[in-house]
Amino acid sequence: MPLARIALYTASIAAFSVLVRSLVVGPLPLWLAGAIMAAYIGMIAVGVFRSDLEMFGDATVRGDPEARVVALTFDDGPHPETTRAILEILARDGDRATFFLVGERVDRHPEVVREIVAAGHSLGVHGYRHAWLHALWTPRSIAADINRARDAVERAAGVRPRLFRPPIGIVSPRTAAGAKRAHAPIVLFSVRSGDGVATRVDAVVRRVNRRLRGGAIVLLHDAVERGDRRLASVGALPPILDRIRALGLATVGVEAMVGEDPGEAPAQLSP
Repeated sequence: MPLARIALYTASIAAFSVLVRSLVVGPLPLWLAGAIMAAYIGMIAVGVFRSDLEMFGDATVRGDPEARVVALTFDDGPHPETTRAILEILARDGDRATFFLVGERVDRHPEVVREIVAAGHSLGVHGYRHAWLHALWTPRSIAADINRARDAVERAAGVRPRLFRPPIGIVSPRTAAGAKRAHAPIVLFSVRSGDGVATRVDAVVRRVNRRLRGGAIVLLHDAVERGDRRLASVGALPPILDRIRALGLATVGVEAMVGEDPGEAPAQLSP
């Protein structure tokens, strides 16, 4: 069990004990009760925004550090221009990646999803809509959203992804419960590129290359969340791939880190 989850359980038991003590013996001084509450809420907030700590549920954050592989992952697509530009770069030396797709964009550009699959890359889902408050939804709504995104991918390309990356990469208790309800393993990342907000290619390259090592899961984007600006990832990807090769590493689909098939192929779709 992750240490952060043990700390959460321990803190929850302690908080409950304080509550019982207050009911039986008498209330704590207001300042002390406030300090305990603030500390507990702070711990919850850290667990939400530091999803890599796995405080609320299991997630794949990185692979085996002894493995000589790196998983490149791309969020927020598909996009008819930037996704295709990234596919072209990956195809030059046969590099593999995983694309976490937004369902409503899949419905708009199903042909791009088919191109991703035809190129040999693996798929996950990033929700049907890239909702900022996704982590506050009910577990039932989160599970339904995951399956709605899966349905879109299945209609587009005939494969049904299993893997899920939450919008914004935030895992709340509700997110973890919803993903479990949908039987969707959560995949996060160990290297954040910052290409979703950065416009300078060199800044993205430096941020990724200094943290590249065996077992790394790298977060990149093949579409901007909103607007039409060109992503720094398109320019940053070639030097990142050069650095991966210089380190003697290979690129793999993120399913190699998770240890399971990323999708299940349903019956063949009718033309």
